[in-house]
Amino acid sequence: METSINWSAVGADIIVLVHFAFVLFVLFGGVLLVWWRRLVWLHLPAVIWGILIEFTGWICPLTPYENQLRKQAGLEMYDGDFVMRYIMPILYPEDLTRSLQIILGFVVLLINAICYFYVFKIKK
Repeated sequence: METSINWSAVGADIIVLVHFAFVLFVLFGGVLLVWWRRLVWLHLPAVIWGILIEFTGWICPLTPYENQLRKQAGLEMYDGDFVMRYIMPILYPEDLTRSLQIILGFVVLLINAICYFYVFKIKK
């Protein structure tokens, strides 16, 4: 029995994995600076982007691409952004409010401020 691969579904899944890895990098990439300070040039723009997305309520550009691939694959598309769809169900109940989204932005800012302070002020 031959099965065909739905490349649009595979593409959507790859985008989800890349997106999730990016979110983890934004949240915890500051810890990597303890061992590899040069990563700051990649991490700092990612953190700024992540915080900007949370504070403004914008939708990450990866989300429409994922939805387009889902549509082509005949899969369910979703409203909102990646964080609401995949991250929030892991961390919080269903209802993501704007206030909670802003709090998440501050959490990202705080985690990374602590990491950067440690790496560039304490550890030197």
